[in-house]
Amino acid sequence: MVRVVDASLVPSGGPARISVSRLPLAAEVASAVAAAGGVAEVVEDRLLATARPSQLVDAAGRRGGADLAGPLEIEVERAVASWLGGPVDLATPSGALPCGSRPVVMGILNVTPDSFSDGGSHYRPEDHPAAAIAHARRMLEEGADLVDVGGESTRPGAEPVPEDEELRRVLPVVEALAADDVTVSIDTSKANVARRAVEAGAAIVNDVSAGTNDGLLLRTVAELGVPYVVMHMRGTPRTMQRDPRYTDVVAEVYDFLSDQIRRLELLGIRRDLLVVDPGIGFGKTVAHNLELLRRVREFTSLGRPVLIGTSRKSFLGTISGVEEASERLEGSIVTAAIAVARGASIVRVHDVAETVRAVRVAAALSGDPRPGQEPGA
Repeated sequence: MVRVVDASLVPSGGPARISVSRLPLAAEVASAVAAAGGVAEVVEDRLLATARPSQLVDAAGRRGGADLAGPLEIEVERAVASWLGGPVDLATPSGALPCGSRPVVMGILNVTPDSFSDGGSHYRPEDHPAAAIAHARRMLEEGADLVDVGGESTRPGAEPVPEDEELRRVLPVVEALAADDVTVSIDTSKANVARRAVEAGAAIVNDVSAGTNDGLLLRTVAELGVPYVVMHMRGTPRTMQRDPRYTDVVAEVYDFLSDQIRRLELLGIRRDLLVVDPGIGFGKTVAHNLELLRRVREFTSLGRPVLIGTSRKSFLGTISGVEEASERLEGSIVTAAIAVARGASIVRVHDVAETVRAVRVAAALSGDPRPGQEPGA
């Protein structure tokens, strides 16, 4: 698995900072890189090299021959090109999301009584789905590109919701929005909920469990042929915040997502339909979340749009001292803007209008305008 830490000098013939996981003969390759004038070391099971990509591949060839160098060259070229090239649009059944030209804003629509920030705000059993649809329309008017509909809370400690209850909550909302040509993602970890929602008009499946909650979900997504958001979470919502530990949170989350992409491709889910999400707040401490945000750009090495969701999360409250989740606006906006400036293609947010304005500025200031986007536009 190849992860690019920095390839900014590669276009001018300079070195890149590259991490390679599970590389056979890693120590021997590191020595060969150093002999060729680069810098390399092995940390845990990862080779960390600062060298021209060709030097790294040549070093692998000298130690392991073509059987080692050939596959490594393919992976290095793909990762470097992805890191340098920026995101591409994401095709969905309801139209393309313009990830390649500007940041995409996903509005959060929780139709639950118990979500951490807005539980019950847009879900009233007595007149459902009126409140939810009205809020979705407000978010669209404020600039949301799509609406993420969820019927089961994934807050820390949350209890699972029966499938029939989750369907009762989400299907009327999905049907109504899809009928208005809204791009809808369904936030679920259940195969049948995903299937029924896509049949009702949802265009994306957003799964916090990466297919680990329901063994049928991934095969269902493959059959449906819609984009899939694969997210990292350690444990379950009920257990994920019980002392999460990592040696290198970015490396471990990256390797998990890379593994999942390969698994999904083997199941028949095309790579071009995948979105990756490092799972801010899902089995991570404050320090883990901050490190993931600082290093968002590394996840672009996977060659897929990166989704970041920090909106109103508890680590922002810990940092800012704001206990009430709905009042964490400033932290939510700052982290969304930083994520975009560091390579995120999609941000998942509660406060749409403010975030849309902020990420436009962040994209313009990043100094790395995307194809078709003029600096300062």
